Amino acid sequence: MTSKIGQRHGIANGHEKSLNGGAVHSSEKKGALAEKTDYSKWRMLDERGRQTWHYLEDDEDVKEWPQTVADKYYLGLPTGLPNLPKPRTFVDCARNGLDYFSHLQLPPGNWACEYGGPMFLLPGFAITWHVTQTPIPDPVRVEIKNYLFARQNPDDGGWGLHIEGESSVYGTAMNYVVLRLVGVDADDPRMVRARAMLHMLGGATNAPHWAKFWLSVLGVCKWDAVNPIPAEIWLLPDWLPVTPWRWWIHMRQVYLPMSFIYSKRFTGPSSPLILQIREELYTQSYASVDFPKFRNSISPRDNYHPKSWFLSIINWIILFIWNPYLRTKGLIRRAEAWTFDLIQREDENTDFQCIGPVNSPLNLIACYIHDGPGSYSVRRHLERLQDFLWVKDEGLLINGTNGLQTWDTAFLIQAVVEAGLAEDKRWKPMLVRALEFLEDQQIRENCREQDICYRHQRKGAWAFSTRDQGYTVSDCTSEGLKSVLMLQRLPGYPTLVSDERLEDAIDTLLTMQNASGGFASYENARGSEYLELLNAAEVFGRIMVEYDYPECTTAVVTALSLFSEIYPDYRTEEIKTTKEGALKYIRQAQRSDGSWYGSWGICFTYAGMFALESLASVGEVYSNSERVRRGCQFFLDKQMQDGGWGESYKSCETGMYTPHPQGSQVVQTAWACIALMNAGYPDRAPIEKALRLIIARQQRNGEWLQEAIEGVFNKNCMISYPNYKFIFPIKALGMFAKRFGDLAIS
Repeated sequence: MTSKIGQRHGIANGHEKSLNGGAVHSSEKKGALAEKTDYSKWRMLDERGRQTWHYLEDDEDVKEWPQTVADKYYLGLPTGLPNLPKPRTFVDCARNGLDYFSHLQLPPGNWACEYGGPMFLLPGFAITWHVTQTPIPDPVRVEIKNYLFARQNPDDGGWGLHIEGESSVYGTAMNYVVLRLVGVDADDPRMVRARAMLHMLGGATNAPHWAKFWLSVLGVCKWDAVNPIPAEIWLLPDWLPVTPWRWWIHMRQVYLPMSFIYSKRFTGPSSPLILQIREELYTQSYASVDFPKFRNSISPRDNYHPKSWFLSIINWIILFIWNPYLRTKGLIRRAEAWTFDLIQREDENTDFQCIGPVNSPLNLIACYIHDGPGSYSVRRHLERLQDFLWVKDEGLLINGTNGLQTWDTAFLIQAVVEAGLAEDKRWKPMLVRALEFLEDQQIRENCREQDICYRHQRKGAWAFSTRDQGYTVSDCTSEGLKSVLMLQRLPGYPTLVSDERLEDAIDTLLTMQNASGGFASYENARGSEYLELLNAAEVFGRIMVEYDYPECTTAVVTALSLFSEIYPDYRTEEIKTTKEGALKYIRQAQRSDGSWYGSWGICFTYAGMFALESLASVGEVYSNSERVRRGCQFFLDKQMQDGGWGESYKSCETGMYTPHPQGSQVVQTAWACIALMNAGYPDRAPIEKALRLIIARQQRNGEWLQEAIEGVFNKNCMISYPNYKFIFPIKALGMFAKRFGDLAIS
């Protein structure tokens, strides 16, 4: 029944229907937006991991599809979950946390959450809907407005690159545009403040490359202000060291449709609203802006990774020699045809999901240009965009992927097993459903002609979110594999993933090691770090190529160790050699102060937890390893007076450990405790003190409240992992009880 109602209130199959239910509104129409939607009418539908939000305006639909506990939790509504008996021991506290979290499990067996933080995703969606003339329903408009105003900097009225970042031109200009497109009046006092901040930073002429690109697509900037994104680069021979197949997968898949759209110089239709926005974004009249003059202008707040002299020279050659004299019509046709063929392959390999919410709307625009407004590709892309929308108590945002389904589910399984709770009959139905989800989400086949579209082997892998998204990730595959192995070896749990399919996962992991011994994220490192000289994004670092990561390498080591323990005869020598190389990399990656730098979580705390786990998996612990002792001492030196740990996202940006200004954080405290326990640190006192802080912050219903942001990517953009505040405290508390005894809380 919910699926049928969801279809009635689902995303547009054409331009006449609303995005996800609710009355259709054109952003050209005047009229005040409602303050807020009725949160009792929002529903989240999970179909085999595909998560979509729906607003039910029909009272009968509301009755037929009641809100779940999970819906209410995501929306910040009272869940109705009771207070639990006051925990008497550490394990009681872990059980209470699991009791609460178990109510958030969804029918397919996974967990969901917002994956927010970046403030540059909504603009791509709003601009894409506008230029493709896709109506935005009123409930979506209202909650986009609410989210952006909730995240507006209270001090200066701007927005940053992410929700905790300082106001920048990128964040302020782009989110100001979003608010105008959804119907907020320019005279709204909050818009006046935002505009003043933007103008103080120099206006949209000081926006970074990606912002100028999107503003040109919308028609409120001229393409002359955008540094070149030549489609012809995709025709370069594969043997060249700069060819795009050597780039990091996210950069490839973003610049692929960007180059097609840039080649077409596509701009959406003009309108009175567009003409108004043009006059609002700049410190002078739109007609008087000399756009080519500002091609390389950028605010210092946005210029995290300044353009290299090498890239500036290349841009000059393309603009003033290549484009006017050498770029023939025949070459343009070849380049556009090949780039669009690669775009189609990305759509095919992900069922139009795409790797993430940056290239997904870009691919949609490319299909709109090439295939036409009513084409299947456009309709399917519009449907798939809904997978990224997330509604919470602050409003509607765009998730950083289509979810964390596989990632969080795998970690929850491991937490319960390692906490010693998996053999409790109470949790078996929950864990079996989680296992069923992982079984369903394993990728069963490689991409068609994977070499032509430069895709890595994926058969047997797990993606970060869902099988549809379809991208191999080394640590996601490893954590998925570990979780399946952990549960299937326990008495009473079903064997759902066959030996052959487990071996497929191993086969794929063994293809992913770099020459250094380390593991990257989606594929092997294909290009030199010198390719960062071509980094045109400006707001991100370490974005052009794959890198070795302690977190990914650890995940692979621990997965291979567990697999070999159960299946000692499968590819024994290859696994041994792979582990030796990986451990060599992890040892070399340790800094002189005992720490490891983390690239996917904040920061030294996150990476240190993983690194010490990998060393422990091969018997290298505090009692026999100076390296491990240095790692433990790094953690102990950072412990705060209250017993907890708290690290700021500034560590990621600067590469130096920075204490969190708000003090201890539950998630990071759990990470540090897990690290020390995996390392075999002998003194229970600092760990006990930290866990008592975690216990003290638990609510009577078993919940832990959200604190600071937990994740990061590309050094400079933070992202949220809200389920970590359940998963890692549960794991840490249970591990402590298994090692030191189940202590009384009082």
